[in-house]
Amino acid sequence: KHQYNQSLNLQHTPIARCGGEMADEDELKLLSTWASPWASMVKLALHLKGLSYENIEQDLNCKSDLLLAFNPVHKKVPVLIHNGKPICESVVIIEYIDEAYGSTSPSLLPTDPYERAIARFWVDYIDHKLVIPWKVAFTANTEEDKIEAIKQILVGVNVLEGDSQGMLQREALLRW
Repeated sequence: KHQYNQSLNLQHTPIARCGGEMADEDELKLLSTWASPWASMVKLALHLKGLSYENIEQDLNCKSDLLLAFNPVHKKVPVLIHNGKPICESVVIIEYIDEAYGSTSPSLLPTDPYERAIARFWVDYIDHKLVIPWKVAFTANTEEDKIEAIKQILVGVNVLEGDSQGMLQREALLRW
């Protein structure tokens, strides 16, 4: 077993393998949960780069010692562990993957600095205007909170589509 598994006594952590075996000198592990859209983005980036990794599913209702040790600040997924070193936060992880595996195609971000900045802007926009409200819509305690989150999502989608006319159609769907 790996050193941190032994020190944290986590030999029985449920593990799902993706891809083939990895060399010890370039080991990738991902602490994630199936329901996290942020973890899904990291998984997509890993798959686009063709990288093998070990997925270690986390129960966020009972956080593992491994998660708490590797993300002591936020105590949440995703966390990419590259050769024993943790990288936290999905956007940071995706940029890290692109930089650490720059010679592995495809590139996840444009090479031009301006185009990279634009891509980062839209990633942040989608995260704050679509993904977070989506999570709220599925976890809200009241119908009003769910409806408000869905409205925020629809406004965000309209901006992406550049469609101010479609807003009225979507408002009608919400009332339906």
